[in-house]
Amino acid sequence: MNLQKLKVALVDDDEDDRFLFKEAMDQIHIKTELSMFENGQKFMDFLLGPNSVLPQVVFLDLNMPVKNGLECLQEIRTTEHLKELSVAIYSTSSSEVDIDETFINGANIYINKPNDFSKLKSVIEKVLQINWQYSTSNLNKENFIMRL
Repeated sequence: MNLQKLKVALVDDDEDDRFLFKEAMDQIHIKTELSMFENGQKFMDFLLGPNSVLPQVVFLDLNMPVKNGLECLQEIRTTEHLKELSVAIYSTSSSEVDIDETFINGANIYINKPNDFSKLKSVIEKVLQINWQYSTSNLNKENFIMRL
């Protein structure tokens, strides 16, 4: 039986964070295909490209050069063929302003980047196991923030 791989995108300007994320993805028990982008503009260029295969889940850092995560989120939510993408904000920021802005602009979940590798694996696995089709129907600020 050949199960399809879950297509995941990570958009993060920090090379070390991308490396650790990939290492964690390689160790979880979910078949995935990971695409990584170092800034929001490269990611949006990919999404808007004529032959792009959309990811099922996007992990989106907020603080990036060129085009930041909030700008990407806003563009995703206002682009017809992208607006249903599942977007997990993946940031070091725990600012209430950032959390509120991303919630208001339609992110599906907000994750503070874990500072421990086992927690990183755990949070990635939890996010990838969410049935996004149903989980966002009861979205409120209390279940928007994933805490470990």
